[in-house]
Amino acid sequence: MEPNTLLDALLDEAGVSRKGLALRINQAGAARGKTMRYTHSSVIRWVKGQRPRGIAPELICEILGPRLGRSLTLEDIGMGNPHQDLSTPLGGFIERTTALWRGDLQQRPDLLAQGVVTGLPAVGPVWEWENPPDDADVSRAGTQHVGLSDVQLLVSARSHYEQMYRKAGGVATRGRVLRFLNIETAPVLRGTYTDATGRQLHRAVGGLVAVAGICAYDSDAQGLAQRYFHQALRLAKASGDRAFGGYVIALLVNQALYMREYRQAVGFAEAGVRAAGHAISPALACDLHAMQAKAFSRMGDHVSAHRAMTAAETAYGQIRPDEEPAETGYVQPGLLEANMADALMRLGDMTPATTYATEAVATQAHERGRVHRLATLSECQLRAGDAERAAATATGVLDSMHGMESQRLRDRLVRLRRSMSSLDSNATAEVVDRIDDTLRIPL
Repeated sequence: MEPNTLLDALLDEAGVSRKGLALRINQAGAARGKTMRYTHSSVIRWVKGQRPRGIAPELICEILGPRLGRSLTLEDIGMGNPHQDLSTPLGGFIERTTALWRGDLQQRPDLLAQGVVTGLPAVGPVWEWENPPDDADVSRAGTQHVGLSDVQLLVSARSHYEQMYRKAGGVATRGRVLRFLNIETAPVLRGTYTDATGRQLHRAVGGLVAVAGICAYDSDAQGLAQRYFHQALRLAKASGDRAFGGYVIALLVNQALYMREYRQAVGFAEAGVRAAGHAISPALACDLHAMQAKAFSRMGDHVSAHRAMTAAETAYGQIRPDEEPAETGYVQPGLLEANMADALMRLGDMTPATTYATEAVATQAHERGRVHRLATLSECQLRAGDAERAAATATGVLDSMHGMESQRLRDRLVRLRRSMSSLDSNATAEVVDRIDDTLRIPL
């Protein structure tokens, strides 16, 4: 059952308490000759996703509409037909999007507990991004005028929070992004803008939402991360930027890998390459093929994994950094080698895996990237039976991640600890003790 963030946001906007809504519904029902005994607990259940029976949803629209100065539909209060067409009108999407931001900033437990959706709800947003109809006009008439200076602020903010994420981790960065989305971004998205400005605005908002999703993923709020990625994909469609949509698909591929949904990871990667078409950048193509190789390697498919690795290497040779969009800046020198090492390690090809991992570490990377590369090299060295070198490399992992708050980096530590704890080595025993000390510090 999915939380009704729309109803929660409308109650707040209208200044109506949950007890107050229940009382007004009972009174409206009595005026129609119906006995209703709703309480604030009833409204709490609705906010958590339960749909009231009978005429209660219509009464909610009648009660809240006049207080908000506009008519409301069942879709507006989050109680429309759950089996409606996959294509979401842009206006309704914006209201749902900003309602989610608000609920997440408030740390609503029902939102934080949301799991990752599977089946059609997981595939539908990708299908909708890939297929017509496109948005013919994204202009909007709102309360404040939106210009290119507003768009540029959002672009700068995305870059700022991305750098913060790389240096401090998603746990530390997430709250900052959420506040910016609620305070600065939501009013602009609801403002007045032309179609041309709106395209750029949706592209900029999509970039920020993608960072929010990355931070949620790094904080282990996987259900929320998925919803943010789906939002970013819808914003990509509104912007008309196919390459940006491909980047968002890459985020979904990465999450699918983490969730061990390997076939979905392969399928999403194929959709990203196919739908982005000629607009796809070589860096993004490289990453999508490399993640496909990782997925195939985890399924034990040697032939497909090597084919994907070859495609990734071909795309890598075509990268021109000056021609890449800002979001693909994470595809830095050494990332391909790290991904190749990971795939080959899973396939049991330890000699080339260790060689690639060593090359990746020897290449300059941002702080977070360096941690992952060192962890991959340490894992390769452990699987190759070189405990002493693995321990020295793992020490570098601990030193490099000092000050970062990231659940995914802690996962790497847990895996390294599990591999090292069974070895009869003084060097690895000392590293295990350091890992334990690090893990005792709460995020």
